[in-house]
Amino acid sequence: MFGTLGSLFASGPRLKYDLGREFACRAFGVWTHRRGTCQETGEEHSIFTFHADVNRDQQRVRLAKNGARRMKTLRHPNVLLVKDVIEIESGNELTIHVVTEAVTPLEAHLREAPIGGGGNGQRDDYFSLGVREIATAVAFLSNDCKLVHGGVGLSAVVVTERLDWKLHGFDLCSELESIGHGVNGDAALIRGAYLVPDQYKPEEYRRGDWVIIPEGPPWAIDAWGLGCLIQEVYSGGALRGTDQLREIDQIPKSLLKDYQRLLGSQPARRYNPKKLIENKEAFSNKLVETITFINNLALKDSIEKERFFGHLPRVLEQLAQAPVQKKILPMLCDALSFNQAPHQAILPMLLAAEEVPRDQYQKLVIPTVMKLYEAPDKMIRLDLLENLTRYADHVPDAMMDDPLYERLQTGFAHNDSNVREMTLKGALTLVPRLSERVITASLLRHLSKLQIDEDPAIRANTTICLGNIAKYLSQATAKRVLLNAFTRSLKDGFPPARLAGLMALEHTTQYYEPLEVSQRLIPALAPLMTDIEKDVRTRAFTVLELYVQGLKGHSEALELGPEAAAAHVEAQQQKGHANAAKRAANMLSWAVNMAATKIGGPDDAHEPVDLQN
Repeated sequence: MFGTLGSLFASGPRLKYDLGREFACRAFGVWTHRRGTCQETGEEHSIFTFHADVNRDQQRVRLAKNGARRMKTLRHPNVLLVKDVIEIESGNELTIHVVTEAVTPLEAHLREAPIGGGGNGQRDDYFSLGVREIATAVAFLSNDCKLVHGGVGLSAVVVTERLDWKLHGFDLCSELESIGHGVNGDAALIRGAYLVPDQYKPEEYRRGDWVIIPEGPPWAIDAWGLGCLIQEVYSGGALRGTDQLREIDQIPKSLLKDYQRLLGSQPARRYNPKKLIENKEAFSNKLVETITFINNLALKDSIEKERFFGHLPRVLEQLAQAPVQKKILPMLCDALSFNQAPHQAILPMLLAAEEVPRDQYQKLVIPTVMKLYEAPDKMIRLDLLENLTRYADHVPDAMMDDPLYERLQTGFAHNDSNVREMTLKGALTLVPRLSERVITASLLRHLSKLQIDEDPAIRANTTICLGNIAKYLSQATAKRVLLNAFTRSLKDGFPPARLAGLMALEHTTQYYEPLEVSQRLIPALAPLMTDIEKDVRTRAFTVLELYVQGLKGHSEALELGPEAAAAHVEAQQQKGHANAAKRAANMLSWAVNMAATKIGGPDDAHEPVDLQN
């Protein structure tokens, strides 16, 4: 709520919004419509403004106050949401500002309707969804509230940033019974009937037969207006006259019969908008079905949800991009955030967001992802990790260490080995953007524990991970950590883990001093040259020859003196860094695959995952 008012129409508050240009499209009734930016929050809203002389325009003032009051008190997903109502008096001048969520007049929206690449088919699907939303609002007024809007049509509909069509313009809104009192009563519909052009009025409304209107159903007048709206939507502009209602070429065949029933000449037989909503044939398309299912998630069982979200990625491919990004995506984010959707909804959410502008992605998707990392559901965590590469690049640098890594790293200690292994893979994706502090103080600590994990595949992949992140470590940290870790893996009982250690040593030669190589590394390699597994033996000889060649070069440099030997070591390290940058990723990946596919044994039930892909 923006501003605290002592009553609905408190006098004298200042409008704390910077107003933009007025929309060219005519707003309903006595109002003008423009966008406004809140001076306190910077958020954009719509501002509907009424201005009049209270002495000369008493009738218009009463209509404006009725419209503001109705909009303020009516609560429905398809009725425009009011944030604030501000009344300012200055002498005889009265100004009323109704502040709402940011919306665009439907007339302006139709000029750039999001039809995507599917032509009129996708356009009509989107239009049918919007018509259904307004029909839902009208049905609510008529059937549940026994109210008559009195001005349903193009100018009374606006569209939100999420492409929700919403009804507004309640200046004439009246209780059905009050209309029967005629001109002697106080029904706003009667006082403001002049504001509605004749083509939007059924015969009894146009003639002013106020006494007989309450004898008909409460939806009779607004059903006609809904028919007019359908004509306007599919013809692309405001209704020119009553004769245009007979033009049906643009009306989809699935909607034609209901359209004609809405415009019935007899009020008692005019179609109830509630029945229009319930007509599945009229709204039988993937967009409407998708939106309707998500809106009713609370009524669906787990099997229905799993089936729906399992098929949703393929359905999204068939829909126009704009409704997917602006309407379905926010709905999926909300459903996941409030624990209404299962883990299968994560992939559709990320797919729907693929082409979303970066600022919108960070505003909508990233907060949802961060919240999901706090969920205890193992399957949610696995899906987040499985799809990490889809959203990681969109995470701002300031959020990488905390909250993203901080929440992800809890998976290292998870009791499910799949979660631990996927967390390992995820951490490797994040490493290039993590701070050195986090890598040194947290990630390496977790990797040290995973090197002795009960799952042999995790032990093997931890070594691969260490080999791949070596280039992101400081020289001091690399010297302290890598040789200890890799020589430990050479003693592992799981053959792929030993092979991973050999491959890591082969691609991190630049980190080891000659003395370490001769006294620690080669003695650790020696037993593997008689390993029971051929691939391990072969790789052990290859690695041994690599380091022996290095020691030979160092020996020759020593003949020239200590300074020459030191220069030789430095040159070899620089060469190692250059070679590692070119080949380490591919070679480590290839070796892990070879280990997984070629080495067999009692511990091979769980093959290691390729952490590079």
